[in-house]
Amino acid sequence: TAVPPPCHSRAGARFSTASAAPSPVPFVVDMHTHFLPIAWPDYSSKYGDAAGPWPWMRPNEGGDPGRAMLMLGEEEFRPVHHACWDIAKRLEDMDRDAIDHQILSSTPILFQWHRPAEESADVARYFNDLALELCEEGDGRLSTLCQVPLQDVDTACAEVSRAFRSGHKGVQIGNHHGPQDMDSENMVAFLAHCAEEGIPVMIHPWDMLNPEGRLDKYMMQWTVGMPAETQLSIVSMILGGTFDKLDPKLDLVFAHGGGSFPYLLGRLENAYIYRDIARGVAKKPPSGYLERFHTDSAVFDHRSLRCLVDVMGHERVMLGSDYPFPLGEQRIGSLIRTADFLTDEQKADMLGRNAANFFRIPIPDAAKLSA
Repeated sequence: TAVPPPCHSRAGARFSTASAAPSPVPFVVDMHTHFLPIAWPDYSSKYGDAAGPWPWMRPNEGGDPGRAMLMLGEEEFRPVHHACWDIAKRLEDMDRDAIDHQILSSTPILFQWHRPAEESADVARYFNDLALELCEEGDGRLSTLCQVPLQDVDTACAEVSRAFRSGHKGVQIGNHHGPQDMDSENMVAFLAHCAEEGIPVMIHPWDMLNPEGRLDKYMMQWTVGMPAETQLSIVSMILGGTFDKLDPKLDLVFAHGGGSFPYLLGRLENAYIYRDIARGVAKKPPSGYLERFHTDSAVFDHRSLRCLVDVMGHERVMLGSDYPFPLGEQRIGSLIRTADFLTDEQKADMLGRNAANFFRIPIPDAAKLSA
């Protein structure tokens, strides 16, 4: 049974309701959340649909102004609600779950990497600037990651630098571009640029593999395809030599607890040891690269979280909820807070300190006293 979250006051410190004598609780950062505005420019009219239909929002779904349908051309893609665009609702939910700070990132359908780079760059600039405007409504409690047109690495590098200077805390990218995985020349060049400029990178699965439509049923593109995509991207970076080519100072985090990678690391390691063709060009076994990246905590189960912490170390796991989507953590932070195998210090690190250090988010003095 989930323990009720601590009470929260946006004006002051937060205190646990568990004892008669309140004591401060740690600074909490949710580093994996998404946003969608209720409307954006009509890119279909501006650029045409030669490369495929554009996403747009159909508001007032069912006559409810708090609900909308994310559309892809004339096809319904996903029902969404006002937490995606309503900052007041977002702050209300943060208060409910005792979250001090959120990091927003765009929904990957907005990347539009299959289009000409200049079109995708226009889209990226719009949503990047809009994200900063949304954060201004957050009373200092919101930050954001930018998006980039990664089909053209030079344009992507220019945009990530512009956005980072403008106030973004890092960049979110998809885990592949068509057949180009995270060991491709373009991906390596972009990551090298981010390492050089000190820009944190979050890798989010998208455009999921779906051979012969086998994952079309039961939302399996999200429940099976996404974890597989994340594992594929981590493995391609290890065996493809990406980590060996990049400066270790690169700050890199994978969404969804690293997908299926932590659970299957043993299989990968065993293959590396006993089959030379399974080693790729990696200079050391897969387990030797665990210190090169972080993951979020979006695994939804204490057994899975224990495995993740055992593999990665608690210092490389950060609270991430996938808010405000239905497949995200519904009471944010409850998985970590109720994990009886974690110490209070480990929980404090995972709930906020790790993310604050990773994304360079200042921790208020009152929270520092409890750390």
